[in-house]
Amino acid sequence: MSEKRIEWNSNFAFMMAMIGSAVGLGNIWRFPNVLYSNGGGSFMIPYIVSLFLLGISFVLVEYAVGFRFKKSIGRILFSISKKLEPIAWFIVLIVFLITTYYVCVVGWDLIYVVLSFTKAWGANPDTFFASNVLQATDSISGIFQIVPIVLASVFAIWFMIWFIVKRDLNDGIGNVSKVLLPTLCLMVVIIVVFSLTLPGASIGYTQIFTPDWNALTNLNVWLAAFGQIVFSLSLGMAIAMTYASYLPEKSRLIDSAVTVAFSNSAFEVFNSIGIFSILGFMALSTKIPFDQLVTEGTGLAFVVFPQVFNTMGPMGSIIGPLFFICILFAGITSAIALLEVVTYAISEKFNIERKRTVTVICIVGFLISTMFATGIGSTILGAFDAFLNNFALLLGILIECIIFGWIYDFNKLIETLNKDSRIKVGKTWKAVIKYILPICIAVLWIQGVYSTITSSDNLSLTIMGILTVILIVLPIVFAKLPAKNEDYYKVD
Repeated sequence: MSEKRIEWNSNFAFMMAMIGSAVGLGNIWRFPNVLYSNGGGSFMIPYIVSLFLLGISFVLVEYAVGFRFKKSIGRILFSISKKLEPIAWFIVLIVFLITTYYVCVVGWDLIYVVLSFTKAWGANPDTFFASNVLQATDSISGIFQIVPIVLASVFAIWFMIWFIVKRDLNDGIGNVSKVLLPTLCLMVVIIVVFSLTLPGASIGYTQIFTPDWNALTNLNVWLAAFGQIVFSLSLGMAIAMTYASYLPEKSRLIDSAVTVAFSNSAFEVFNSIGIFSILGFMALSTKIPFDQLVTEGTGLAFVVFPQVFNTMGPMGSIIGPLFFICILFAGITSAIALLEVVTYAISEKFNIERKRTVTVICIVGFLISTMFATGIGSTILGAFDAFLNNFALLLGILIECIIFGWIYDFNKLIETLNKDSRIKVGKTWKAVIKYILPICIAVLWIQGVYSTITSSDNLSLTIMGILTVILIVLPIVFAKLPAKNEDYYKVD
């Protein structure tokens, strides 16, 4: 027998979980680089257009589908057509693989939370990160060289995630999100307010408000805005679909979707003011040009900011820990959202209790994550990230647009969204999902595939080839396996 359907015990818990799933590592360190590299203040125009055209539009699809079916993504696509179930497992597998390396990055941050209290990275954070933390090597033999500190931190993060997700939805994800997200926002406010008092802060934050209007005619800037929205709102990962399936009747779906999307974007922009202000201080203090400080990803978090905290003196020992704790909280809230998608899909099809499902998934995930805790782990991680985000995830979003825009009766989604929401959608939204969004995603996908292939070395291409085989074979296998849930094959 299938278990009783889980529901959120309050709309606040749902909202905190949804915003927490969106406010991840990318919001803290990816957005500032994308903003700066694509016209500064003028980037906000394509960013806002993308937020409405892509972000809110696609989130509404996932909300409507999850709420209407109240099932996992596997069962949803099977209900539409049994031939579509492999697509669901394709998406679930992408989410799981992303989680395996995402946890490793959060693990790096956990190490830096401890290091930040004493600035143990020393005078050369770049060398310290590569040599002491990652113990990175270019040799393929590095796969057999386990880095104990990284492995221990990865295990710690997986354990935290397991402890949260294995519990009842509201006792676990709900309660944690209601605590971590407000705490994260409070710490970000403290960091931003402090950063604005630093000498040279204006060198940084004025970059956000100084537009390069010529950038608006550059197609790559618009594509960057679309890509940022995909990344920051976790589109295509079925998180919104899964969380919305737990909502009770009479929920205002459109209102919630708009609130989540705008809250996420506001967090990105507000956080960037603080980061740019701190980098402005760094530029003034060290005479390093501002454009050399704004980098993407781990370079900003684990190299540039430790250098900044070194120049702050005693205050660096306060702001540094706050910064890395912010990243830790953001990472955990996103990771538990990712894992919930996988947990729900597996437990519903194979009728396995939640705790057991989460335990097995976390064990398998940890074993895969050990690859990233080796001497060549950062290289493997980079290949995973490039392939899964630039190729697999965008392809999944494109397929979802086709399924829900063309195969499924789209008018049913409009009816679901408009039933109890104060804001309404209609033919314009339908046209966006059916025509505009697929074209935009297709262009992004082609650009992503091209840039990934042309910029990858032989090792990365080999890893991507293996991932391609996995993403073709395993979804078919999972779809073919017989369901243990007697209701799984029932079509409403």
